Amino acid sequence: MPRVVRRLIGLVAALIAFVLLAGVAAVAVFAFGNSPPASVPYPFPEIDGITLESRGVSSTCTSVVRIEVRRGESAQSVGNRLESAGLIRNRYFWNLLGRLSGEHIRAGSYLLEFPLSQMAIRNILEEGREVLLRVTVPEGLTIRETALIMESAGVTTAREFIAAATDPEIIAGFRIPAPSMEGFLFPDTYLFPAGFPAARIVQTMANNFFSQIAAIDPAMPAMSPEALLRTVVLASIVEKEHSVADEAAVMAGVFTNRMNIGMMLQSCATIVYILTEVLGEEHEETIIHRRYGNRILYRHLVIRSPFNTYMVPGLPPTPIASPGAVALRAAFEPARTDYLFFALRPGGYGRHNFSRTLAEHNRFARAFHDSLR
Repeated sequence: MPRVVRRLIGLVAALIAFVLLAGVAAVAVFAFGNSPPASVPYPFPEIDGITLESRGVSSTCTSVVRIEVRRGESAQSVGNRLESAGLIRNRYFWNLLGRLSGEHIRAGSYLLEFPLSQMAIRNILEEGREVLLRVTVPEGLTIRETALIMESAGVTTAREFIAAATDPEIIAGFRIPAPSMEGFLFPDTYLFPAGFPAARIVQTMANNFFSQIAAIDPAMPAMSPEALLRTVVLASIVEKEHSVADEAAVMAGVFTNRMNIGMMLQSCATIVYILTEVLGEEHEETIIHRRYGNRILYRHLVIRSPFNTYMVPGLPPTPIASPGAVALRAAFEPARTDYLFFALRPGGYGRHNFSRTLAEHNRFARAFHDSLR
């Protein structure tokens, strides 16, 4: 075999060997860079006196880490934070993966359960597989109280929620003839990502509300906005007054009967709404209300307010709380009775005695108050 051919074969063999070795080395480097760290630091160390928690990386155990990807944040910035936290081996490898994938990471809140490779972390962030926060809003809360629940759950701030619930554009979108969404945010359990826009939270709750009442009364879409508002106001009062589900429709019937004859509704729930939501926490009457164990005093019954159903006939101008399904159904379908009064039963666990005459009502009321002595 000619010498030139042998040299050529030797060069080809060497080149092949070099390529194979380089490939093996590249695979080894890739595997090492992609592999998760041996352990997740817990608690996370401070970097230049700054805690990682304040930079959106937190953990309550040694395997599950929560990371916040902020809106507009670059993938490189996220990689720097992950490396600082000891969650990836090398931020340069993180940046290389970004170039190879060509995908953008998405803002949101994520729970990462380690061990996780860099590729697995990037897939989660690129696909936007956010952790969803479970938020339960009970029946009978006001916008302010709901806002505090949202803030406590980490979904949005109370200030942003209240701003969205009083946004004229959002209100007009649902054709609600009122200055806020009070009463139209359905109490339910929701799943929202952390930092979810407050406007979308309010819209989600309102859409749920209208779906619920459409199921209760298929004729609801044909109602005028004003008629619907009156029904929801009645439902909100029933929500705050009833404790037992089977009494809700009877209470709605009592209030309807009173309105039909021009009688004051005289709902204590509306007085509480004035004290807690209209006057505010620092108002003198609100402080007196709390001082006496949240009891209603005579001086509270004569407060001048359109919500005072002891002084102003008819329904208040807007709902006083978010009614649930039971109260809404009761308002849409009040019981047909001739009752005009109700009073708590002694030891009745929230049940009421209903009556037709004032004399009968006073007898029931005295029996209840005597039982408290």
